[in-house]
Amino acid sequence: MRVQSSATTASRIAVATEREQRPGLGTLQAGLGVIAFSLTFPATAWGLEGFGPWSLVAVRSVLAAVIAGGALLALRVPLPARRHWPGLAVVAAGVVLGFPLLTTLALETSTTAHAAVVVGLLPLTTALLSALRVGTRPSRTFWAASVAGAAAVLAFTVQQSGGALSTADVYLFAALLVCAAGYTEGGRLARVMPGWHVIGWALVLCLPLTVPVAAFALAQEPVRLTAHSVTGLLWVAAGSQFLGLVVWYRGMAAIGIPKASQLQLAQPLLTLVWSVLLLGEHLPVAAPLTAVAVLVCIAVTQRARG
Repeated sequence: MRVQSSATTASRIAVATEREQRPGLGTLQAGLGVIAFSLTFPATAWGLEGFGPWSLVAVRSVLAAVIAGGALLALRVPLPARRHWPGLAVVAAGVVLGFPLLTTLALETSTTAHAAVVVGLLPLTTALLSALRVGTRPSRTFWAASVAGAAAVLAFTVQQSGGALSTADVYLFAALLVCAAGYTEGGRLARVMPGWHVIGWALVLCLPLTVPVAAFALAQEPVRLTAHSVTGLLWVAAGSQFLGLVVWYRGMAAIGIPKASQLQLAQPLLTLVWSVLLLGEHLPVAAPLTAVAVLVCIAVTQRARG
């Protein structure tokens, strides 16, 4: 009982530290999360060179859960309170299972540049869900800049993709909704427990499902181990699925879900840069102009009241 009490006290102190940190540090942490997420699509494309979609998603979740579970066990972190488990289930369904699976299925037939359209709407969707779920009330200036940023990214990505809808787009828009729900619930939970506990327990919660699915998928789908496929798998597991979400939820707890979400306006453009450097895709001429517009919108949202 004394160990449990000490661990709970330590957890509360950690949460207080996260919430009381300087806003600049919270912005930096959320920004690092965005950089980690921007590599997800190119890393997934690499992973698909050697793994099937179901194998890639299940194995990445299992590897991330092993990392998170090891840390939770080593630090003797107590189980979350019963009232937090429904929220953790939403995080698990959204960012551990739903978003990775839906975007991986989309990337089987879509380029990373086209898939970036889902991220163009994710900041605005997350802010809207935050207003509904958490009761945040950003200013009109914030909403105007948020809508303008989303419009700039959407106009750019839709123009580059020719405006045609496909099965991949259905996957992407579904991924948008489940990911925004996972971000919102995770950001809410990160205000009552350390951010890395949120994603850590969500990953562990999925193990009874991801382990058998990984075993079955690996037996059914062909596997070809290459430098690209292994590197892609390791990044989406350790970088995107765990470490990126750790700093992301810490940043959300520090500066609030709406402001943190708007930093993701830069994510599609960063993804395009990585797609050029890592996949050899072509960088459109309009990208620098869109980047400037997005950076202006980000600056406005970070300075807006509320």
